[in-house]
Amino acid sequence: MSIDQQNSGQAPPPHAQLIQMGTSYWISKVLYAAAKLGLADQLAAGPRTADELAGPTHTHAPSLHRLMRTLASLGVLTERDAQRFTLTPLGEALRAGAPGSARATLLTLGSPWFVGAFENIMHSLETGGTGFEKAMGMPIFDYLGQHPEDASLFSQTMVGFHGAEPPTVATAYDFSVFGTVVDVGGATGNMLAAILARHAGPRGVLFDMPHVVSEAPALLKERGLEKRVTIEDGDFFRAVPAGGDAYLLSHVIHDWNEDQCLTILGHCRKAMKLDSRLLIVEMVLPAGDTPHPGKVLDMVMLVVPGGQERTEAEYRLLLSKAGFRLTRVVPTESAVSVVEAVLA
Repeated sequence: MSIDQQNSGQAPPPHAQLIQMGTSYWISKVLYAAAKLGLADQLAAGPRTADELAGPTHTHAPSLHRLMRTLASLGVLTERDAQRFTLTPLGEALRAGAPGSARATLLTLGSPWFVGAFENIMHSLETGGTGFEKAMGMPIFDYLGQHPEDASLFSQTMVGFHGAEPPTVATAYDFSVFGTVVDVGGATGNMLAAILARHAGPRGVLFDMPHVVSEAPALLKERGLEKRVTIEDGDFFRAVPAGGDAYLLSHVIHDWNEDQCLTILGHCRKAMKLDSRLLIVEMVLPAGDTPHPGKVLDMVMLVVPGGQERTEAEYRLLLSKAGFRLTRVVPTESAVSVVEAVLA
């Protein structure tokens, strides 16, 4: 099999563009293998050959060499004399604990439990049900509740995907007017920490399932914010903490179907004061053919959790059904916006 390379500087013909799109998962699985084997950490001390790494990684040396050669062609590694490979700056980002959570993100995206959802995309398109549940026999958040290691990777993946967003949200929206910000479904507190670091006045309440918030104390302590945040565990399908000035839902609403969204929003409505504000942080889709990362993410929402991304008009309609009035959409310098609403 060969794919003609276009060296003229012009865009490839349509058929070649489609084939390039179709082969992108090859790269994904190569990077998954590198992350799974911990190659970046194995190479942290300096250049090594595949023969030297085969034992520690429990791999077949000639096959490992071919993987490393491919990674070098992608700029993750570089090959030196005597078939010794070392990390590039790009490869350094694949080390465990490196800023940006790339390794955890690749391990999640390439995992059998995540890939299985997309292998069942036709089921989602034919029935409206999730490919994940078809593959794994249960909804994703039930699965994560039963698999703490995968849940931890998933939390890190959310940082990998959305890690650049919190500072832009904290800058674009004026949180200084609030006394208490309740972060509903706030996971490890990454978004809340960015908001409190930017705005000295508010205090925070971090609310999520027990197995999710278990890693929050370490993050908040690292940011020096542990004294300004109260951590409460619970289920937003049952209730949320009452009395906050702002109720923040960051990448929560897009995870669920409409009935589930209305339940979550209903609990927020019951907990809010008359002058509280609801703040939804999501990728608000532009109309028409305008490219936007949220339009691809919408396919992930379809096949994995069963939720969806929405346009401003769709958010306005959803919020109206839940007893809210959308007041404005505040763009940020990232892909997300802040959808602000008040009690109707």
